[in-house]
Amino acid sequence: MDFSEFAGTVAASIDDFTTYLSAHFGFVFDSISTVILGIQRPLATCLTSAPVWLIIATVMVGGVLLGRLSLAILSGCGLAFIFVMNLWAPAMVTLSLVLTAAVVALAIGVPIGILIAESKRLNTMAEPILDFMQTMPPFVLLVPAVFFFGVGTVPGIVATIFFAMPLPIRLTAHGLKMVEPEMVEAGEAFGASRLAVLFLIKLPLAFRSIMAGVNQCVMMSLSMVIIASMIGAGGLGDEIIRSISRLQVGRGVEAGLAVVVLAILIDRITRRISEKVDPTA
Repeated sequence: MDFSEFAGTVAASIDDFTTYLSAHFGFVFDSISTVILGIQRPLATCLTSAPVWLIIATVMVGGVLLGRLSLAILSGCGLAFIFVMNLWAPAMVTLSLVLTAAVVALAIGVPIGILIAESKRLNTMAEPILDFMQTMPPFVLLVPAVFFFGVGTVPGIVATIFFAMPLPIRLTAHGLKMVEPEMVEAGEAFGASRLAVLFLIKLPLAFRSIMAGVNQCVMMSLSMVIIASMIGAGGLGDEIIRSISRLQVGRGVEAGLAVVVLAILIDRITRRISEKVDPTA
């Protein structure tokens, strides 16, 4: 058996399928692009055009309101570092990409996680799909994204959504499955419907697991957005790629540190929000 011929047949079949989708469902991809750009562009414009001091002050005040003076100081110092390194604009573009991808991924992922937790059949069907999504190398995700959406911001965000979505799905489903059966039975004993049990008992008790999924979704989005700069997503990833091509080690390290600062701030802020609004605390 000629395995090379078989491999060529598989590749040709995939090419034919993607070409068919692109030719007959182009309006779907155009609609997706419109929605994504409708979220990302205004957000990027707001973040890049707003005064630097205003954004830093807002984040610091947010840290104080969340009950942590240390978080406010860390946020102020981190954002000031990004500004001093002359990386403010690309950092804000990166943040807009991350927030857009994370919002869409969570809007899709959390409801799917709820459905999976409530249906054994859906759970059985979803497991191999989630395994596939999580084991797919990030760079491979860029190929279909470019094919269907071209080069630029949209394919980068689409690839990021696909990359970040499995975690909120799994952690939402896990949190709901881990709710003690006695709590559910108590609600049913008082005559609560299935929806009432879900929204009044299960979701509040699964809140920490769901918020862990939110945190991880945002962090995964940040890591993928940097990779997506290879196909024109923009932001700090562009600075890193440019420094590699020009062998500018110092500039590359500065951009890398800016990514680290954003990652730390996002992680600390999302964790503190989770702790602050936890209904079971």
